[in-house]
Amino acid sequence: MKFAVKLVVGGAMVVGAGWAAAQQGEVVKIVRIDPLSGLLGPVGVNQDKSYKFFAEKFSGKGNPAGVKFEFETIDNKLSPAESLNALKAAIDKGVRYVAQGNGSSVALALLDAINKHNERNPGKEVLYLNDSAVDPDLTNSKCSYWHFRFDADTSMKMEAIASFIKTQPDIKKIYVLGQNYSHGVQVAKYAKETIKRQRPDIEFVGEDLHPLAQVRDFAPYIAKLKASGADTLITGNWGSDLSLLVKAANEGGFNGKIFTYYTGVTGTPAALGTNGAGRVYQVGYAHYNMGGQMDQWMKEFKAKYNDDFYTGSIIRIYQFLGAAMAKAKSTDPVKVAAALEGLKVNTFNGEVEMRKADHQLQQPLYMTVWQKAGGKYPYSPENTGMTLVPVAEYPNYVSSTPTSCQMKRPTK
Repeated sequence: MKFAVKLVVGGAMVVGAGWAAAQQGEVVKIVRIDPLSGLLGPVGVNQDKSYKFFAEKFSGKGNPAGVKFEFETIDNKLSPAESLNALKAAIDKGVRYVAQGNGSSVALALLDAINKHNERNPGKEVLYLNDSAVDPDLTNSKCSYWHFRFDADTSMKMEAIASFIKTQPDIKKIYVLGQNYSHGVQVAKYAKETIKRQRPDIEFVGEDLHPLAQVRDFAPYIAKLKASGADTLITGNWGSDLSLLVKAANEGGFNGKIFTYYTGVTGTPAALGTNGAGRVYQVGYAHYNMGGQMDQWMKEFKAKYNDDFYTGSIIRIYQFLGAAMAKAKSTDPVKVAAALEGLKVNTFNGEVEMRKADHQLQQPLYMTVWQKAGGKYPYSPENTGMTLVPVAEYPNYVSSTPTSCQMKRPTK
């Protein structure tokens, strides 16, 4: 396997293969605290497979530090309280690297607990690797030295959505529907702010928040959406909350455009089927048809698990950890955190950088649309015969948003 890592040290370029691997052969245990059961469990199960698959790919010779990655998931049932119990159990077993992604409410609870643990237990610090929780507060008002986000946050994704909508004159009336927790609230907030800045003529004709992972019939919401006269729906929903929403939109005859963050996630491709072609969009840092090494990995993942790989941030976590541990010549989270700051890695969509100011990964974003698979875009999720076709790409400097983070770093 080949991947390139580069960073600048004292103005000189250092190539990963030349770094001393003082910690070669060490085992680095990562525990992910996320749902494996309940309505949103299928997403966590897919990501559990993904972490284990890439732990093998990036262990030993697969990373410049030569460390071996081991991985397990603790089921938190999407509960912040259960997550804190899981965190304590992981720390008691000596785990120093914790991953999470599904649910910004869980992310905020974990971050607070990890901050307190690290302050009270010098020498036993834990690093928090965020693969999917996108609440902007996590790298703004709540930013932490111990937290690194490998997804693009809500504000970044909405910047890309707004940039695309600016080119779509037929979009005139928007309805926002989301899950009633921090992520859904932030999607609604940034949709209105960001789109109004780029298209002040657009009218927001409705906004609704619903309970997370509890609604089984979205028909009443679709009826309100249609009654509003909206030609476009924006939603941050994921998992069953998106699958059931698009199913209701299809059955309810909503023929407008739908902008999502998570169309590619477990269950939603099957719920869409051949419906929504040319109307359902996804913004993300990757898509199903990236080509190259990613294409090979996805085929191998599908053959092994009869499932689709879609959480590309997992790849970045392993790449960045390997590079940072090689740079730090250590697996100590304090030293690895320092090495992660400002680190640049060449990965599946070009060079990405972990911004030092707030620990938010800076990366390109893609706008894709649901279309029939084939030709240059052959990969078909959930055997639907459909795929997500890229229609616009936004480089790092377009998707980047400012931060208000005032990072408190450990004293030397």
